[in-house]
Amino acid sequence: MAVPLLDRKLLAILAADVVGYSKAMEADEAGVIERLRSIRAELTDPAITRHHGRIVKLMGDGALVAFDSVVDAVVCAAEIQKGVAARNAGLPEPERIVFRIGINLGDVALVDGDVYGDSVNVAARLEQLAEPGGVMVSGTAYDHLQGKLDLPLDFAGEQQVKNIGRPVRVYRLRLDGKRTRRPLLARMPSRGRAAGLAIVLAALAGGGAWWFLKPTPVGAKPSVAVLPFNNYGGDEATGRLADGLTEDIITDLARFPEFEVVARNSTEVYKGKPVDAREVAKALHVGYVLEGSIQRQSGRVRITAQLIDAASGNHLWSERWDRPDEDVFAVQTEISEQVTNRLGGGAGLIQEAGRIAAKRKRPENLNAYEYYLLGTEKLEQINKADLEEAIKLLTRAVELDPGLARAWIELYHSHSILGSFGVNPESERKAAIEAAEHAVKLDPSDAEAHAVVGMSFGERGDLARAKAEMDTALRMAPGSAEILTFYISWASTFGEPERGVELIEQVIRLDPNYPLWASGPFSYAYYMAGRYQDALKMLERMSPDTYNLMRWSMRCGSIAALRRTDDVKACVAEALKRFPDLTIEAMANEPGYSEAEHQRFIETMRLAGFPPCAEPEALAKIAKPVRLPECDNAQ
Repeated sequence: MAVPLLDRKLLAILAADVVGYSKAMEADEAGVIERLRSIRAELTDPAITRHHGRIVKLMGDGALVAFDSVVDAVVCAAEIQKGVAARNAGLPEPERIVFRIGINLGDVALVDGDVYGDSVNVAARLEQLAEPGGVMVSGTAYDHLQGKLDLPLDFAGEQQVKNIGRPVRVYRLRLDGKRTRRPLLARMPSRGRAAGLAIVLAALAGGGAWWFLKPTPVGAKPSVAVLPFNNYGGDEATGRLADGLTEDIITDLARFPEFEVVARNSTEVYKGKPVDAREVAKALHVGYVLEGSIQRQSGRVRITAQLIDAASGNHLWSERWDRPDEDVFAVQTEISEQVTNRLGGGAGLIQEAGRIAAKRKRPENLNAYEYYLLGTEKLEQINKADLEEAIKLLTRAVELDPGLARAWIELYHSHSILGSFGVNPESERKAAIEAAEHAVKLDPSDAEAHAVVGMSFGERGDLARAKAEMDTALRMAPGSAEILTFYISWASTFGEPERGVELIEQVIRLDPNYPLWASGPFSYAYYMAGRYQDALKMLERMSPDTYNLMRWSMRCGSIAALRRTDDVKACVAEALKRFPDLTIEAMANEPGYSEAEHQRFIETMRLAGFPPCAEPEALAKIAKPVRLPECDNAQ
């Protein structure tokens, strides 16, 4: 009788258990169950979600959880162990929960959603060798981690493990090393990535206690599958271009934590086959499918792409490009960047679709992610009333899910912008700083988390640390129009006004439909570069209701610099009507600006005819206020 071939793959396997579980359950069953429930809700589940994991199965006092990358598996394990150690620090010994984790990389057999083989056994044996609170890694896993992990690995010798004939090289993960950086689901190209699954996290066994660690679907975030682009040319060169474009889009989309992206090895099976997007979505458990085609003819390359809502089958977006194929790799990069920036980011199509769906639901049925989506929509309106509503919605999001780093990021933006409108500026800035620091602590691999921490440093005058964090954000997401836009707003503060203007052109190329809020940073960059007409064009895209003190100063100052005398009088009158305390000294003492930026405000606001001197009570709140000569002499 013929034996069917097994579905075999190279997978990363991580095994874990609870140290002293049986003894702890005997001593305090209810307490152990409650503490593990809390750890799962606040630490392990969020970590698994952030690292694109899924629990494969539960077994005794251990579990198997799947990841796409061996690097993600190791970083997730380190994050869990560090988080558990931090929780244990303030607890008496009997109340502490401690894990041991072992990680291996090897060939396994996939049968009915489970994994089998020696590689699974090796991971389990490594877990038994690990110290309480530690992580042990096999030599095969270690070989694939080189250059991809900030935490050091110490060689622990070759070990003979039970039921495995060959010795196993073993490495101990040093958790007190440098901070980790978690690669996203498909950040690295598949040709250089150890594809596969991993296993993590402890489960409870016996007495029916396993139920509260039963895997739950990660349904909060939207998910998308990128199908292999069809090659209509038929030749090998076009096929390589199609493969490269598919891979680049998956890799770039994975940089956006707003949604989950299916790895390429899961979509590769559809290559060259006629498919129904809704059937694909059902098979891969995703809400959206991106498909496209490539054709090369007469020295040109024609590329199409379309995003499909799996629930309805409707096309949410489609686009066509027609380019000379002289440099196919440049074309590939351009198309990939445009697609990912159009779909991803705070104003991307996938997030917008999620907002529309959330609005159809009753408020009591909303989850944390949906509150986050609705909060970001309010934030993008950039007026006081909507900002206050955004803070309410986002605060509700983090109440439901304290580990939702994206909501903390948007809370930073909301508090910071609201403070710039003059609404409790000190308390709002403090809240913004706390939100930014919380975001990067929760997810140090999120580029925007580094960007908002950088901006918070800049607002406190620490420009060196601000630029370091912003540069980190750019390195992590060099093709993100959103991150580039954040940098643009600070380029002149870093002494790079011309670079800010250059980056505007790059952002518009990446995302021709850039969101309305980007007009603010663009106008500021143009203003600081002395391109006043361009600054006004950007400001005119925005409603005056969205202008804060800075934007009124910029608008009136730009009009004055262009010698539009009649217009500038009306502008200043309207600005003072909205902000009676707006003076030249007020802007000269506004924190977070460089000396050159303050001088730009002083110069153009004088031309506009703004009142020069701030009220004494306003200056009394500043340790060393900047005084204008005419104001200082008047005292």
